[in-house]
Amino acid sequence: MFHAPAAPRPKKRSKPGEDSVSRREEATFQDVRIFLVERKMGRSRRSFLTQLARSKGFVVEDILSDAVTHVVSEDSQSSALWAWLKGRSLSDLSTVNVLDISWFTDSMREGRPVPVETKHLIQDILPEAPKAAPVNEVSQYACQRRTTVENNNRIFTDAFEVLAENYEFNEIEGRCLAFRRAASVLKSLPWAVRSVGATLDLPCLGEHTTAVMKEILQYGRSFEVEKILSDERCQTLKLFTSVFGVGPKTAEKWYRRGLRSFSDVLAQPGIHLNRMQQSGFLHYGDISRAVSKAEARAVGNIIDEAVHVITPNAILALTGGFRRGKDFGHDVDFIVTTTELGKEKNLLISVIESLKKQGLLLFSDYQASTFDISKLPSHRFEAMDHFAKCFLILRLEGSRVEGGLQRAQADGRGWRAVRVDLVSPPADRFAFTMLGWTGSRMFERDLRRFARLERQMLLDNHALYDKTKKEFLTAATEKDIFDHLGLEYIEPWQRNA
Repeated sequence: MFHAPAAPRPKKRSKPGEDSVSRREEATFQDVRIFLVERKMGRSRRSFLTQLARSKGFVVEDILSDAVTHVVSEDSQSSALWAWLKGRSLSDLSTVNVLDISWFTDSMREGRPVPVETKHLIQDILPEAPKAAPVNEVSQYACQRRTTVENNNRIFTDAFEVLAENYEFNEIEGRCLAFRRAASVLKSLPWAVRSVGATLDLPCLGEHTTAVMKEILQYGRSFEVEKILSDERCQTLKLFTSVFGVGPKTAEKWYRRGLRSFSDVLAQPGIHLNRMQQSGFLHYGDISRAVSKAEARAVGNIIDEAVHVITPNAILALTGGFRRGKDFGHDVDFIVTTTELGKEKNLLISVIESLKKQGLLLFSDYQASTFDISKLPSHRFEAMDHFAKCFLILRLEGSRVEGGLQRAQADGRGWRAVRVDLVSPPADRFAFTMLGWTGSRMFERDLRRFARLERQMLLDNHALYDKTKKEFLTAATEKDIFDHLGLEYIEPWQRNA
Protein backbone atom coordinates (compact mmCIF):
# COMPACT_ATOMS: atom_id res chain seq x y z
CA MET A 1 0.00 0.00 0.00
CA PHE A 2 1.32 3.36 -0.93
CA HIS A 3 1.01 6.41 1.32
CA ALA A 4 0.86 9.91 -0.01
CA PRO A 5 3.91 11.93 1.00
CA ALA A 6 3.24 14.16 3.98
CA ALA A 7 2.83 17.80 3.01
CA PRO A 8 5.58 20.03 4.41
CA ARG A 9 4.47 21.92 7.52
CA PRO A 10 4.06 25.63 6.71
CA LYS A 11 6.61 27.91 8.40
CA LYS A 12 5.26 30.07 11.17
CA ARG A 13 5.31 33.66 9.97
CA SER A 14 6.85 36.16 12.34
CA LYS A 15 4.75 39.04 13.44
CA PRO A 16 5.46 42.40 11.88
CA GLY A 17 8.44 44.05 13.59
CA GLU A 18 9.77 40.82 15.16
CA ASP A 19 12.75 40.71 12.76
CA SER A 20 13.74 44.28 13.46
CA VAL A 21 13.40 43.73 17.22
CA SER A 22 15.67 40.69 17.19
CA ARG A 23 18.20 42.49 15.00
CA ARG A 24 18.11 45.43 17.41
CA GLU A 25 18.80 43.15 20.38
CA GLU A 26 21.81 41.66 18.59
CA ALA A 27 23.27 45.04 17.59
CA THR A 28 26.65 46.16 18.95
CA PHE A 29 25.88 49.89 19.17
CA GLN A 30 22.67 49.97 21.17
CA ASP A 31 22.78 53.68 22.05
CA VAL A 32 22.82 54.83 18.41
CA ARG A 33 19.53 54.43 16.51
CA ILE A 34 19.64 55.46 12.86
CA PHE A 35 16.79 56.42 10.56
CA LEU A 36 17.60 56.69 6.85
CA VAL A 37 15.43 59.24 5.00
CA GLU A 38 14.16 57.68 1.77
CA ARG A 39 13.59 61.08 0.11
CA LYS A 40 16.30 61.67 -2.54
CA MET A 41 17.93 58.36 -1.51
CA GLY A 42 15.45 55.97 -3.09
CA ARG A 43 13.94 52.74 -1.78
CA SER A 44 16.53 50.28 -3.16
CA ARG A 45 19.56 52.31 -1.96
CA ARG A 46 17.91 52.77 1.45
CA SER A 47 17.38 49.02 1.70
CA PHE A 48 21.00 48.32 0.74
CA LEU A 49 22.38 50.85 3.27
CA THR A 50 20.08 49.46 5.98
CA GLN A 51 21.41 45.93 5.46
CA LEU A 52 25.00 47.21 5.37
CA ALA A 53 24.62 49.07 8.66
CA ARG A 54 22.90 46.18 10.41
CA SER A 55 25.63 43.79 9.28
CA LYS A 56 28.15 46.04 11.05
CA GLY A 57 26.23 46.06 14.35
CA PHE A 58 24.21 49.26 13.95
CA VAL A 59 20.55 49.69 14.86
CA VAL A 60 18.55 51.02 11.89
CA GLU A 61 14.95 51.89 12.63
CA ASP A 62 12.32 51.33 9.94
CA ILE A 63 10.05 54.00 11.37
CA LEU A 64 10.94 57.55 12.46
CA SER A 65 10.07 57.81 16.15
CA ASP A 66 11.33 59.35 19.39
CA ALA A 67 13.71 56.37 19.75
CA VAL A 68 15.79 57.63 16.80
CA THR A 69 19.03 59.42 17.72
CA HIS A 70 20.56 59.95 14.25
CA VAL A 71 18.58 60.95 11.14
CA VAL A 72 20.65 60.49 7.96
CA SER A 73 19.72 62.11 4.65
CA GLU A 74 21.12 62.66 1.16
CA ASP A 75 18.83 65.65 0.71
CA SER A 76 21.02 68.76 0.48
CA GLN A 77 17.99 71.06 0.72
CA SER A 78 18.03 71.59 4.48
CA SER A 79 14.86 73.71 4.53
CA ALA A 80 12.81 70.98 2.82
CA LEU A 81 14.26 68.24 5.06
CA TRP A 82 13.64 70.19 8.26
CA ALA A 83 10.12 71.11 7.17
CA TRP A 84 9.44 67.39 6.64
CA LEU A 85 10.96 66.47 10.03
CA LYS A 86 8.94 69.11 11.85
CA GLY A 87 5.79 67.58 10.42
CA ARG A 88 6.56 64.13 11.87
CA SER A 89 5.23 64.92 15.39
CA LEU A 90 8.46 64.07 17.22
CA SER A 91 8.48 65.16 20.86
CA ASP A 92 11.89 66.93 20.82
CA LEU A 93 13.86 67.42 17.59
CA SER A 94 16.64 69.24 19.45
CA THR A 95 17.87 65.90 20.85
CA VAL A 96 18.20 64.33 17.37
CA ASN A 97 21.34 64.54 15.22
CA VAL A 98 20.25 65.45 11.68
CA LEU A 99 23.15 64.35 9.51
CA ASP A 100 24.47 64.32 5.99
CA ILE A 101 25.22 60.90 4.43
CA SER A 102 28.95 61.62 5.04
CA TRP A 103 28.51 60.73 8.74
CA PHE A 104 26.99 57.39 7.74
CA THR A 105 29.76 56.54 5.23
CA ASP A 106 32.46 57.59 7.74
CA SER A 107 30.87 55.33 10.36
CA MET A 108 30.63 52.38 7.96
CA ARG A 109 34.29 52.81 7.04
CA GLU A 110 35.37 52.96 10.71
CA GLY A 111 33.04 50.12 11.74
CA ARG A 112 31.69 52.22 14.62
CA PRO A 113 29.63 55.43 15.10
CA VAL A 114 32.09 58.29 14.56
CA PRO A 115 31.69 61.43 16.71
CA VAL A 116 29.31 63.97 15.20
CA GLU A 117 31.18 67.02 13.89
CA THR A 118 29.91 70.28 12.45
CA LYS A 119 30.73 69.12 8.88
CA HIS A 120 28.25 66.23 9.27
CA LEU A 121 25.29 68.37 10.35
CA ILE A 122 22.39 69.47 8.21
CA GLN A 123 21.46 72.73 9.87
CA ASP A 124 18.00 74.17 10.17
CA ILE A 125 17.94 77.66 8.71
CA LEU A 126 16.35 79.79 11.39
CA PRO A 127 15.01 83.30 10.81
CA GLU A 128 17.30 85.93 12.29
CA ALA A 129 15.83 87.33 15.49
CA PRO A 130 15.84 91.09 16.01
CA LYS A 131 18.54 92.56 18.19
CA ALA A 132 17.61 92.47 21.85
CA ALA A 133 18.96 95.91 22.65
CA PRO A 134 21.58 98.38 21.48
CA VAL A 135 24.90 97.16 22.82
CA ASN A 136 27.37 99.76 21.58
CA GLU A 137 27.69 101.07 25.14
CA VAL A 138 29.17 97.77 26.41
CA SER A 139 32.80 98.45 27.32
CA GLN A 140 35.68 96.14 26.42
CA TYR A 141 36.84 96.55 30.04
CA ALA A 142 35.16 94.49 32.79
CA CYS A 143 35.91 97.32 35.25
CA GLN A 144 33.42 99.48 33.31
CA ARG A 145 30.70 96.83 33.32
CA ARG A 146 28.40 95.81 36.18
CA THR A 147 28.31 92.02 36.48
CA THR A 148 26.19 90.40 39.17
CA VAL A 149 25.90 86.70 40.05
CA GLU A 150 22.81 86.55 37.80
CA ASN A 151 24.16 85.14 34.53
CA ASN A 152 21.61 85.26 31.70
CA ASN A 153 23.93 83.52 29.22
CA ARG A 154 25.24 80.54 31.17
CA ILE A 155 24.67 78.20 28.21
CA PHE A 156 27.43 80.09 26.36
CA THR A 157 29.72 81.05 29.24
CA ASP A 158 29.90 77.48 30.58
CA ALA A 159 31.02 76.33 27.13
CA PHE A 160 33.58 79.15 26.91
CA GLU A 161 35.01 78.19 30.32
CA VAL A 162 35.53 74.60 29.14
CA LEU A 163 37.36 75.84 26.03
CA ALA A 164 39.42 78.33 28.06
CA GLU A 165 40.46 75.65 30.55
CA ASN A 166 41.45 73.33 27.71
CA TYR A 167 43.67 76.03 26.19
CA GLU A 168 45.14 76.64 29.65
CA PHE A 169 46.01 72.94 29.96
CA ASN A 170 47.69 73.19 26.55
CA GLU A 171 49.51 76.41 27.54
CA ILE A 172 47.88 78.47 24.77
CA GLU A 173 47.46 81.61 26.84
CA GLY A 174 46.13 83.94 24.14
CA ARG A 175 43.14 81.77 23.22
CA CYS A 176 42.47 80.96 26.87
CA LEU A 177 42.26 84.66 27.69
CA ALA A 178 40.13 85.35 24.58
CA PHE A 179 37.44 82.88 25.68
CA ARG A 180 37.51 84.18 29.26
CA ARG A 181 37.10 87.76 28.02
CA ALA A 182 34.20 86.69 25.80
CA ALA A 183 32.55 84.89 28.73
CA SER A 184 33.04 87.98 30.88
CA VAL A 185 31.21 90.18 28.36
CA LEU A 186 28.25 87.79 28.11
CA LYS A 187 27.99 87.51 31.90
CA SER A 188 27.48 91.27 32.14
CA LEU A 189 24.50 91.40 29.77
CA PRO A 190 21.13 92.01 31.46
CA TRP A 191 19.46 90.03 28.66
CA ALA A 192 19.83 86.55 27.16
CA VAL A 193 21.38 86.27 23.70
CA ARG A 194 18.87 84.73 21.28
CA SER A 195 20.75 85.26 18.01
CA VAL A 196 24.29 85.90 16.84
CA GLY A 197 23.05 89.09 15.18
CA ALA A 198 22.30 90.54 18.61
CA THR A 199 26.01 90.33 19.53
CA LEU A 200 27.55 91.98 16.46
CA ASP A 201 28.47 95.19 18.32
CA LEU A 202 29.71 93.47 21.49
CA PRO A 203 33.44 93.65 22.24
CA CYS A 204 35.74 90.63 22.73
CA LEU A 205 33.69 88.23 20.57
CA GLY A 206 35.87 86.84 17.76
CA GLU A 207 35.22 84.36 14.96
CA HIS A 208 35.80 81.28 17.14
CA THR A 209 33.60 82.42 20.02
CA THR A 210 30.86 83.48 17.59
CA ALA A 211 30.98 80.11 15.82
CA VAL A 212 30.56 78.30 19.14
CA MET A 213 27.61 80.52 20.05
CA LYS A 214 25.98 79.91 16.66
CA GLU A 215 26.30 76.15 17.10
CA ILE A 216 24.78 76.31 20.60
CA LEU A 217 21.89 78.44 19.35
CA GLN A 218 21.31 75.94 16.53
CA TYR A 219 21.65 72.65 18.41
CA GLY A 220 21.60 73.48 22.11
CA ARG A 221 25.21 72.33 22.54
CA SER A 222 28.74 72.73 21.19
CA PHE A 223 30.24 69.64 19.59
CA GLU A 224 33.75 71.02 20.20
CA VAL A 225 33.01 71.30 23.91
CA GLU A 226 31.50 67.80 24.02
CA LYS A 227 34.64 66.43 22.36
CA ILE A 228 36.84 68.11 24.98
CA LEU A 229 34.69 66.86 27.88
CA SER A 230 34.93 63.29 26.61
CA ASP A 231 38.69 63.51 25.99
CA GLU A 232 40.67 61.31 28.40
CA ARG A 233 43.51 63.80 28.82
CA CYS A 234 41.15 66.67 29.62
CA GLN A 235 39.19 64.56 32.11
CA THR A 236 42.38 63.40 33.81
CA LEU A 237 43.98 66.85 34.06
CA LYS A 238 40.75 68.30 35.45
CA LEU A 239 40.61 65.52 38.04
CA PHE A 240 44.22 65.93 39.15
CA THR A 241 44.10 69.76 39.32
CA SER A 242 41.03 69.51 41.57
CA VAL A 243 43.43 68.36 44.31
CA PHE A 244 44.72 71.11 46.63
CA GLY A 245 48.37 71.74 45.74
CA VAL A 246 48.31 70.14 42.27
CA GLY A 247 48.78 72.56 39.36
CA PRO A 248 48.50 72.00 35.57
CA LYS A 249 52.21 71.12 35.15
CA THR A 250 52.15 68.44 37.86
CA ALA A 251 48.89 67.06 36.48
CA GLU A 252 50.40 66.89 32.97
CA LYS A 253 53.50 65.12 34.32
CA TRP A 254 51.35 62.50 36.06
CA TYR A 255 49.24 62.02 32.94
CA ARG A 256 52.33 61.44 30.79
CA ARG A 257 53.46 58.78 33.24
CA GLY A 258 50.26 56.89 32.44
CA LEU A 259 48.41 57.77 35.66
CA ARG A 260 44.66 58.21 35.26
CA SER A 261 43.17 58.15 38.77
CA PHE A 262 43.90 59.09 42.37
CA SER A 263 44.59 55.44 43.18
CA ASP A 264 47.15 55.35 40.34
CA VAL A 265 48.95 58.37 41.83
CA LEU A 266 48.87 57.13 45.42
CA ALA A 267 50.08 53.65 44.43
CA GLN A 268 52.96 54.95 42.28
CA PRO A 269 56.23 54.50 44.24
CA GLY A 270 58.03 57.19 42.20
CA ILE A 271 55.55 59.93 43.15
CA HIS A 272 56.63 62.06 46.11
CA LEU A 273 53.78 64.28 47.29
CA ASN A 274 54.59 67.53 49.11
CA ARG A 275 52.77 68.43 52.34
CA MET A 276 50.09 70.45 50.56
CA GLN A 277 49.32 67.63 48.12
CA GLN A 278 49.24 65.06 50.93
CA SER A 279 46.63 67.17 52.74
CA GLY A 280 44.79 67.72 49.46
CA PHE A 281 44.32 63.97 49.00
CA LEU A 282 43.63 63.35 52.70
CA HIS A 283 40.80 65.90 52.90
CA TYR A 284 39.70 65.74 49.24
CA GLY A 285 36.10 64.76 50.00
CA ASP A 286 35.62 67.88 52.13
CA ILE A 287 37.61 70.55 50.34
CA SER A 288 36.35 69.58 46.89
CA ARG A 289 32.81 70.23 48.17
CA ALA A 290 31.42 73.77 48.10
CA VAL A 291 31.56 75.95 51.21
CA SER A 292 28.28 77.68 52.13
CA LYS A 293 27.88 81.31 53.19
CA ALA A 294 26.91 80.14 56.69
CA GLU A 295 30.10 78.06 56.91
CA ALA A 296 32.14 81.06 55.71
CA ARG A 297 30.62 83.21 58.48
CA ALA A 298 31.47 80.53 61.06
CA VAL A 299 35.08 80.43 59.84
CA GLY A 300 35.16 84.23 60.04
CA ASN A 301 34.08 84.08 63.69
CA ILE A 302 36.90 81.62 64.47
CA ILE A 303 39.55 83.82 62.80
CA ASP A 304 38.13 86.98 64.35
CA GLU A 305 38.30 85.51 67.87
CA ALA A 306 41.89 84.37 67.35
CA VAL A 307 43.04 87.71 65.93
CA HIS A 308 41.44 89.89 68.58
CA VAL A 309 43.00 87.84 71.39
CA ILE A 310 46.37 88.69 69.83
CA THR A 311 45.71 92.41 69.23
CA PRO A 312 42.69 94.64 69.96
CA ASN A 313 43.57 96.78 66.90
CA ALA A 314 42.99 93.88 64.50
CA ILE A 315 41.21 94.31 61.17
CA LEU A 316 39.51 91.28 59.62
CA ALA A 317 37.80 91.54 56.23
CA LEU A 318 36.11 88.85 54.15
CA THR A 319 37.15 88.96 50.48
CA GLY A 320 36.79 86.75 47.39
CA GLY A 321 33.55 85.38 45.98
CA PHE A 322 31.59 85.69 49.24
CA ARG A 323 32.23 89.44 49.28
CA ARG A 324 30.96 89.52 45.68
CA GLY A 325 27.63 88.06 46.84
CA LYS A 326 28.09 84.39 46.05
CA ASP A 327 26.26 81.83 48.17
CA PHE A 328 28.93 79.15 47.75
CA GLY A 329 32.69 79.04 47.18
CA HIS A 330 35.66 76.68 47.04
CA ASP A 331 37.43 78.38 49.95
CA VAL A 332 37.17 81.40 52.25
CA ASP A 333 39.55 84.38 51.91
CA PHE A 334 40.30 87.02 54.56
CA ILE A 335 42.53 90.04 54.97
CA VAL A 336 44.04 90.10 58.48
CA THR A 337 45.98 93.16 59.61
CA THR A 338 46.16 95.88 62.28
CA THR A 339 45.72 99.64 62.29
CA GLU A 340 49.36 100.08 63.42
CA LEU A 341 52.02 99.90 60.71
CA GLY A 342 54.58 97.18 61.33
CA LYS A 343 52.45 95.28 63.84
CA GLU A 344 51.13 93.01 61.08
CA LYS A 345 54.53 91.34 60.48
CA ASN A 346 54.10 88.39 62.86
CA LEU A 347 50.32 88.46 63.06
CA LEU A 348 49.68 85.39 60.88
CA ILE A 349 52.22 83.27 62.75
CA SER A 350 50.38 84.08 66.00
CA VAL A 351 47.02 83.23 64.38
CA ILE A 352 48.38 79.86 63.20
CA GLU A 353 49.66 79.06 66.72
CA SER A 354 46.29 79.98 68.23
CA LEU A 355 44.38 77.74 65.79
CA LYS A 356 46.82 74.91 66.44
CA LYS A 357 46.30 75.14 70.23
CA GLN A 358 42.53 74.98 69.74
CA GLY A 359 42.92 71.77 67.71
CA LEU A 360 41.37 73.43 64.65
CA LEU A 361 44.39 73.40 62.31
CA LEU A 362 44.58 70.47 59.88
CA PHE A 363 47.18 72.05 57.57
CA SER A 364 49.09 75.33 57.25
CA ASP A 365 51.54 76.77 54.75
CA TYR A 366 52.93 80.13 55.82
CA GLN A 367 54.71 82.45 53.39
CA ALA A 368 56.60 85.39 54.87
CA SER A 369 56.29 88.86 53.35
CA THR A 370 58.66 89.77 50.51
CA PHE A 371 57.01 93.14 49.95
CA ASP A 372 59.54 95.84 49.00
CA ILE A 373 58.19 99.22 47.86
CA SER A 374 61.52 99.95 46.15
CA LYS A 375 60.85 97.10 43.68
CA LEU A 376 57.61 98.69 42.55
CA PRO A 377 56.01 99.49 40.20
CA SER A 378 55.79 96.12 38.42
CA HIS A 379 54.79 95.85 34.76
CA ARG A 380 53.92 92.14 35.15
CA PHE A 381 50.46 90.82 35.90
CA GLU A 382 50.76 88.74 39.06
CA ALA A 383 47.76 86.92 40.49
CA MET A 384 49.45 86.80 43.92
CA ASP A 385 51.10 89.60 45.87
CA HIS A 386 54.18 89.80 48.10
CA PHE A 387 52.47 90.26 51.46
CA ALA A 388 52.62 87.67 54.25
CA LYS A 389 50.00 85.00 53.67
CA CYS A 390 49.03 81.52 54.75
CA PHE A 391 47.01 78.73 53.19
CA LEU A 392 45.10 76.69 55.75
CA ILE A 393 42.76 73.76 56.12
CA LEU A 394 40.61 74.20 59.23
CA ARG A 395 38.41 71.78 61.15
CA LEU A 396 34.95 73.37 61.28
CA GLU A 397 32.55 71.95 63.85
CA GLY A 398 28.89 71.75 62.83
CA SER A 399 27.83 73.32 66.13
CA ARG A 400 29.43 76.61 65.00
CA VAL A 401 27.44 76.80 61.73
CA GLU A 402 23.98 78.31 61.62
CA GLY A 403 21.77 75.77 59.86
CA GLY A 404 24.44 73.08 60.00
CA LEU A 405 27.22 71.85 57.73
CA GLN A 406 27.14 71.10 54.03
CA ARG A 407 27.37 67.34 54.44
CA ALA A 408 28.29 64.67 51.96
CA GLN A 409 25.75 61.86 51.68
CA ALA A 410 26.13 59.26 54.44
CA ASP A 411 28.65 61.48 56.29
CA GLY A 412 27.94 61.11 59.99
CA ARG A 413 30.77 63.32 61.25
CA GLY A 414 30.02 66.46 63.19
CA TRP A 415 32.74 68.46 61.40
CA ARG A 416 34.26 69.10 57.98
CA ALA A 417 37.54 70.42 56.59
CA VAL A 418 37.45 73.90 54.99
CA ARG A 419 40.09 75.68 52.91
CA VAL A 420 40.97 79.16 54.24
CA ASP A 421 43.43 81.73 52.84
CA LEU A 422 44.72 84.68 54.93
CA VAL A 423 46.75 87.64 53.69
CA SER A 424 48.27 90.32 55.92
CA PRO A 425 49.22 93.64 54.24
CA PRO A 426 50.41 96.79 56.03
CA ALA A 427 47.51 99.11 56.91
CA ASP A 428 48.48 101.66 54.24
CA ARG A 429 48.16 98.91 51.55
CA PHE A 430 44.78 97.67 52.79
CA ALA A 431 42.65 99.30 50.05
CA PHE A 432 44.81 97.89 47.22
CA THR A 433 44.80 94.41 48.79
CA MET A 434 41.06 94.50 49.37
CA LEU A 435 40.45 95.46 45.74
CA GLY A 436 42.79 92.76 44.43
CA TRP A 437 41.60 89.93 46.67
CA THR A 438 37.90 90.65 46.08
CA GLY A 439 38.18 89.75 42.38
CA SER A 440 36.90 88.47 40.13
CA ARG A 441 40.07 87.58 38.26
CA MET A 442 38.83 89.02 34.94
CA PHE A 443 37.67 92.18 36.71
CA GLU A 444 41.16 92.60 38.19
CA ARG A 445 42.89 91.88 34.88
CA ASP A 446 40.83 94.50 33.07
CA LEU A 447 41.22 97.01 35.90
CA ARG A 448 45.00 96.76 35.53
CA ARG A 449 44.77 96.78 31.73
CA PHE A 450 42.57 99.90 31.84
CA ALA A 451 45.01 101.63 34.21
CA ARG A 452 47.94 100.85 31.91
CA LEU A 453 46.39 101.54 28.50
CA GLU A 454 43.90 104.32 29.28
CA ARG A 455 45.49 106.16 32.20
CA GLN A 456 49.23 105.52 31.90
CA MET A 457 49.23 104.04 35.40
CA LEU A 458 50.37 100.76 36.95
CA LEU A 459 48.04 99.02 39.41
CA ASP A 460 48.44 95.82 41.45
CA ASN A 461 47.61 94.53 44.94
CA HIS A 462 50.35 96.71 46.42
CA ALA A 463 50.04 100.18 44.89
CA LEU A 464 48.91 102.53 42.11
CA TYR A 465 51.68 104.33 40.25
CA ASP A 466 51.15 107.30 37.91
CA LYS A 467 53.78 107.07 35.17
CA THR A 468 53.18 110.60 33.88
CA LYS A 469 53.64 112.15 37.35
CA LYS A 470 56.19 109.49 38.37
CA GLU A 471 54.61 109.06 41.79
CA PHE A 472 52.63 106.58 43.87
CA LEU A 473 49.02 107.58 44.59
CA THR A 474 47.61 107.02 48.07
CA ALA A 475 44.25 105.37 48.76
CA ALA A 476 42.41 104.73 52.01
CA THR A 477 39.45 103.02 50.30
CA GLU A 478 38.70 101.15 47.10
CA LYS A 479 36.69 104.15 45.91
CA ASP A 480 39.85 106.29 46.11
CA ILE A 481 41.48 103.94 43.59
CA PHE A 482 38.50 104.16 41.23
CA ASP A 483 38.59 107.96 41.56
CA HIS A 484 42.32 108.07 40.68
CA LEU A 485 41.54 106.03 37.55
CA GLY A 486 38.58 108.21 36.60
CA LEU A 487 36.23 105.23 36.88
CA GLU A 488 32.71 105.08 38.27
CA TYR A 489 32.80 103.04 41.48
CA ILE A 490 31.53 99.48 41.07
CA GLU A 491 30.24 97.68 44.15
CA PRO A 492 31.83 94.30 45.07
CA TRP A 493 28.61 92.42 44.19
CA GLN A 494 28.84 93.86 40.66
CA ARG A 495 32.37 92.53 39.97
CA ASN A 496 31.54 88.94 39.00
CA ALA A 497 33.11 89.30 35.55
